[in-house]
Amino acid sequence: MLAASARCSQTWSMQRAVTATHADPSDPPAERPREYAQEAFRLPPGATQVLLVRHGASAPHVPGTSFPLVDGHGDPPLAPSGAEQAERVGERLAGERIAGLYVTTLTRTHQTAAPLARRIGMEPVVVSELREVHLGEWEGGEFRVRVAHGDPLVLQMVAEERWDVIPGAESPEAFGDRVRAGITSVAERHVGETAVVVTHGGVIGEACRQATGSRAFAFTLNENGSITRLIVHADGSWRVRTFNDVAHLY
Repeated sequence: MLAASARCSQTWSMQRAVTATHADPSDPPAERPREYAQEAFRLPPGATQVLLVRHGASAPHVPGTSFPLVDGHGDPPLAPSGAEQAERVGERLAGERIAGLYVTTLTRTHQTAAPLARRIGMEPVVVSELREVHLGEWEGGEFRVRVAHGDPLVLQMVAEERWDVIPGAESPEAFGDRVRAGITSVAERHVGETAVVVTHGGVIGEACRQATGSRAFAFTLNENGSITRLIVHADGSWRVRTFNDVAHLY
């Protein structure tokens, strides 16, 4: 009798324990802990992604001659290697959702943009503010000669990080103002979208300088055919997402 009573008591205890482990259906569900996963990049509200493409390699300069000038700027066409770089840029960017395609006043940007324009069926628009920095008396090819021979003014220009060490060249302040104006004008046309600007090495370097607050020449070593991604935020601030992407060229 005592054994039977003990078994009943044990069974009752087990039933109570099992019942206690099951929530009452009328109870509110337990709240799951919030999770914070790392996510892929998304364009922030009101921002524009501007893809800055440096034009392909341009034709070599021959001493004793001068490149044609457009508004005082040397205007060489693409070299054969530059034309190949342009094709690879077109292949790389054809899959992007591009809302606008822009070039400068100079021939090498038009030729670089052409393969992409053909693939996406879009006519490039000229933004004159984004033409290359003006090199004063060293336009037309002279700049390349001076750099190749290590001219003392080239060394001074690099040390001081000022283009206007070159006689008659554009000041950093004037150059910076027009680069900001040009990129801002593109960004304002494509809020929430991606635009491609085929431009120049100096322009890309200046845009990255403004975005990061770096030294003046910190980003001037971008390569022909490279892609740099700039985010222009709704509040007017800029951020560099990628710099000098050349994976498509090799």
